[in-house]
Amino acid sequence: MPEKRRWYRSGGEGEKSWSSLLLGLNSLKCPQPRQQIRFQRTVSEEDGKDLTLTVNKVPMLVDHPLVSGPIFTHLKVGAGHRLDTHSSGVFLLGVGHGTKMLTDWYNAHLTRTYTVNGVFGKATDDFSDRGKLIEKTTFDHITQEKLERIISVIQGSHHKALLQCANLDLKTQEAYELAVKGLIRPMEKSPPLITAVQCLRFAPPEFQLEIHCLHETQQYLRKIVHEIGLELKSSAVCTQVRRVRDGVFVLEDALLRTQWTLPNIQRAILQSKQKVDAELQNSLAHLKPRADYKRGWI
Repeated sequence: MPEKRRWYRSGGEGEKSWSSLLLGLNSLKCPQPRQQIRFQRTVSEEDGKDLTLTVNKVPMLVDHPLVSGPIFTHLKVGAGHRLDTHSSGVFLLGVGHGTKMLTDWYNAHLTRTYTVNGVFGKATDDFSDRGKLIEKTTFDHITQEKLERIISVIQGSHHKALLQCANLDLKTQEAYELAVKGLIRPMEKSPPLITAVQCLRFAPPEFQLEIHCLHETQQYLRKIVHEIGLELKSSAVCTQVRRVRDGVFVLEDALLRTQWTLPNIQRAILQSKQKVDAELQNSLAHLKPRADYKRGWI
């Protein structure tokens, strides 16, 4: 069974039905029934006495589709980093044997990228535009320069936290090489970390950010928008959270729900297998020596 797949999820969708995929699997050409040895007697037509035994191979009826029923009755599916009901974008799933790869994917601590939209001038109880309105504020004094200054401060503070979680001596050659390759990552589960953030669009009161992060939740990103508003002596709510990258998977790799057919899924998994294996091998190879080094000090 194919191993790993990424989907595009639009906000508000519920659990997906896998019935069409099971139908596709069961529509494939079935293997030939197993053969069994049968001893058949040859009977004389004249007196009805047995004359000889003949050895023949005949199909096993238990393998006949009308007897055994569908070959595939259930499908094992595992979810990667979750998207809440008000978010959209790339959603990673492991199918069949691919569910076992999700553990390695988690342990690799790969970054994810989001586009986050916000609006200045109001605050709500859940940091989104769907929440209960708490206050309205002015925003005419906010400029793109001030916004970029605040997000630079946020990125700098998170960068220091990342270095602490990565357990690296900044003066070593190893730290330099990992930084050049973009492989400085925490060795274990950590609080949410932002590795990069930039302003993509500034058209007050609306703005759009691109956020690269680790161990985040979508609610945490909404809170970041809220905190940016406060730092700018105003307020802000988040209007959209969209994941555009999860590790090596980007939007162009994803399948829309209307594309969830067996041929599309098989083709996409085969196309992504090589880069998934390479990314996991590269990331885990750098993390394991550091984990062994850390255990040596315990």
